[in-house]
Amino acid sequence: MKWSKYFLPTIKEVPTGTEAVSHQLLLRSGLVHMLTSGVYSYLPLGWRVLSKIENIIREEMNAAGAHELLMPAIQPLEIWQKTGRDKTLEEVMIRFKNKKGTSMCLGPTHEEIITDLVKSFVQSYRQLPVTLYQIQTKFRDETRPRFGVVRACEFIMKDAYSFDTSLEGLKKNYDAMYAAYKKIFDRCGLKPIIAEADTGAMGGRLSHEFLVPAPIGEDKAKDEDGIEHQAIEVGHIFQLGTKYSEALGAVYLDEQGKQQPMIMGCYGIGVSRLISTIIEVHNDDKGIKWPQEVAPFLVEILPLQPSDPEVMGLAEQYYDELTKCKIDVLMDDRDESAGRKFNDADLIGLPFRITIGKRTLAEGKVEIKNRATSQVEVLPKDAAVGRMLALAGK
Repeated sequence: MKWSKYFLPTIKEVPTGTEAVSHQLLLRSGLVHMLTSGVYSYLPLGWRVLSKIENIIREEMNAAGAHELLMPAIQPLEIWQKTGRDKTLEEVMIRFKNKKGTSMCLGPTHEEIITDLVKSFVQSYRQLPVTLYQIQTKFRDETRPRFGVVRACEFIMKDAYSFDTSLEGLKKNYDAMYAAYKKIFDRCGLKPIIAEADTGAMGGRLSHEFLVPAPIGEDKAKDEDGIEHQAIEVGHIFQLGTKYSEALGAVYLDEQGKQQPMIMGCYGIGVSRLISTIIEVHNDDKGIKWPQEVAPFLVEILPLQPSDPEVMGLAEQYYDELTKCKIDVLMDDRDESAGRKFNDADLIGLPFRITIGKRTLAEGKVEIKNRATSQVEVLPKDAAVGRMLALAGK
């Protein structure tokens, strides 16, 4: 992608009314735009990060044996009344009546909906176990939206649900999700503290939270050394048992032909919240430092004098060669000052930067900078593409 043709509006100054570093950097680096309090658009750069995170989640969920679907956000309130959660979640549930006068809501979560769906198709123990998941927008009327997309009114969540015939089966699925979550967060560059937690409004037998230490965290978590941290909850898994299946009549016939309630688990990850959490963990006073797997682009090519044919010719050559090798490349071909380009490069924080300038090019060399370590390599111009491929693990 070439910056001059891309929609990437960076902001020099810190936006007013922002207290979290991640919120400031989300806005300044052109990742998101606030429509109103707690409601955000994801701009092209932010959408690329979101897509990278979603792909990681899909890969690990699929590997754990879960199957993706997509459920509706508009839901009849009647189904929530059967479990009593129309009252439990009353403060955050966005409700309305449709033109027929039916009470509806925008889904804050999907336990009721998935249970109703599965009971429509599963009748026998032979059809179990099954684990289904989705990546979908949720809606909650938050009284105090905070920290950008960390606590928002509209947010993206991965929610998965397992259905089993026994507690042993539930534990097996729960353990599989627990392991998948560890892989997901590791690939996102995060090291959460995993803690047993209160099941709260979800109900159930057992739950674990995945908490990433961060200054803006609204939860508390103790690390392995017993030190307590402010932390952001990025994931929560629950052994629900039969709370929802009994309330909604999700039963199956066992081997003796008797009806039994399905035994459920549910497993959530705050997908959009992960963007803010990653930035909270990976930043410095100049901007973001993206981990490689979630970076919107892996490398930025920065020609300092785009009007110089030799400088720009080499930049175009690198761009073409790296793109052919399936490397995500952003080239800053704008006619801007070197200072502006360097500041924007540090702000958006791509893992690697290749700088091409007349002075170093006169010696037949270019620079590669590692954003995470600030290490700069000066190397022959013909070695730059090979070095980048090695850094990318190609």
